[in-house]
Amino acid sequence: MTTQPLSIAPRDKAEILAQALPYIRKFHGKTMVIKYGGNAMTDPELQADFAEDVVLLKLVGINPVVVHGGGPQIENALKRLGKEGRFVQGMRVTDAETMEVVEWVLAGEVQQDIVGLINQAGGKAVGLTGRDGGLIRAQKLKLKDNKDPSVEHDVGQVGDILQIDPSVVKALQDDAFIPVVSPIGFGEGNESYNINADVVASKLATVLQAEKLMLLTNIPGVLDKQGQLLTELTSRQIDDLITDGTISGGMLPKLAGAIDAAKSGVNAVHIVDGRVPHAMLLEILTDTAYGTMIRSY
Repeated sequence: MTTQPLSIAPRDKAEILAQALPYIRKFHGKTMVIKYGGNAMTDPELQADFAEDVVLLKLVGINPVVVHGGGPQIENALKRLGKEGRFVQGMRVTDAETMEVVEWVLAGEVQQDIVGLINQAGGKAVGLTGRDGGLIRAQKLKLKDNKDPSVEHDVGQVGDILQIDPSVVKALQDDAFIPVVSPIGFGEGNESYNINADVVASKLATVLQAEKLMLLTNIPGVLDKQGQLLTELTSRQIDDLITDGTISGGMLPKLAGAIDAAKSGVNAVHIVDGRVPHAMLLEILTDTAYGTMIRSY
């Protein structure tokens, strides 16, 4: 079902724009790294909202950089080939054949869909992988067992970031383009590595000294033990929530990258509910919280 756009009186539109002005002024010329994933990436209406938000940010003088995942799309492609996806401690085991699938799904199908959506919304998006301009240099991830650190799991061509060279991203930003980055790195022998998109987004935000890192997810944000949204946290408070078990499971790796970015100079990290239309814009340009903000102090 297609929702009809709300009818807003001209005076109300002007008032909304006026309220956004202080935020536009504050963030003008700043870089924002956006990890794009979850429902926002698979629902057609939310896809269009996301593309419009990214273009609007660029038009008001903010520099968005998009890093995308693609787990469900990779899974579907593997199934079509009759190959079963296997995971160890949340990491996809990536043999040579799986790596080929990862590359053509992420750097081909998924990336080009996002580039097309942003261009359709009036932006100028350019797709990159870690190979382009030597962006992401990586090595094979050494995955230690959670319970026995002396045991090391071989997860194939899963990468650990060695270095990010942001020159190509900066060059595109300066030329009014919107970079869209696939989380694929390259190694010393020119081999490819599949890297967690949250990790790439966090490291890229740190290297670019981004004003904000936005992580679009399928949850409202970080919740307390009663299930209430925690709209603002510091890294110290997160450490306490992990210790007492409030934060666990899939949220742990996401927050590890977020804390790392916050401690390394990114002013604020936002975990945003990507199921809310225009959630990213609402989080940046209004006082209302549509997720959890992690401050660097």
